[in-house]
Amino acid sequence: MISDPVPSAEATESPLPARPRLIATDLDGTLLRDDKSVSDRTVAALAAAEAAGLTVLFVTGRPPRWMDVVRDHVHGHGLAICGNGAVVVDLHTGVPTQVRPLPHPVALDVVRELRAAAPGTSFAVEFTDGITYEPAYPRFPLDPGTLVAPAEKLLDAGVRDGGGEPAPVVKLLAHHHDLTPDGFLTLGRTVAGDRASFTRSGPSALIEVSGYGVTKASTLALCCAERGISADEVVAFGDMPNDLEMLTWAGTSYAMGNAHPDVLAAASDRTTTNEEDGVAAVIEEILTRHG
Repeated sequence: MISDPVPSAEATESPLPARPRLIATDLDGTLLRDDKSVSDRTVAALAAAEAAGLTVLFVTGRPPRWMDVVRDHVHGHGLAICGNGAVVVDLHTGVPTQVRPLPHPVALDVVRELRAAAPGTSFAVEFTDGITYEPAYPRFPLDPGTLVAPAEKLLDAGVRDGGGEPAPVVKLLAHHHDLTPDGFLTLGRTVAGDRASFTRSGPSALIEVSGYGVTKASTLALCCAERGISADEVVAFGDMPNDLEMLTWAGTSYAMGNAHPDVLAAASDRTTTNEEDGVAAVIEEILTRHG
């Protein structure tokens, strides 16, 4: 287990908490390298952290079915926070333990209002059981062959689920070819930010819409509360706007060297880029100081 540190000049200057208990890390652009691999150095750091008594939680915008890349590196607890906080999943079993959905009526309202405010917007809908697309939406290579229809029909239980109970919506995805990424995000928040949470995580004008108040931070806070872990005992890592709430909630936060400017401004410190194993470097520092 991690022991109490001996105070030193170096420790006093460090942003790290006196006794970190949990590491919360984003995946793409943060823990993963650009080729979506986990480096040997990072694998070793994650294993060493768990062995030292730290809990490591992956907190990502990815859906649970895209978590194979790190499934082998989730240790005893087995949990990951996916879909920007909408789903907590046990990666050992693949079973969600908590779902915080975007209500279907709200998703429909967002579709209608974004279509009116930004003609040319196309949509995809991420359900707990898979993703569906509008014809014009650029499909993800990992999910190429799914139901294709207008979003209004995709969100209609009678069309998608044969009139049965509709699957929960994890998030709504909206894409625009001409708007800037940050401009599109601002527009989305302006037209419907009082009913849903809007964020983005990639380089294109693609915004991700979750249930109101559902963020990486709010779900991480719930998971920590269940374990008696306070925000001051959390060290978080991220690179994009969908990490902002988590980075400002955590007692200590690191922006990656490759992070969005808003993330660099919000985090309490920064580490090197994802290509340089920036998360592993900080974990190694934690273990050196507290091991």
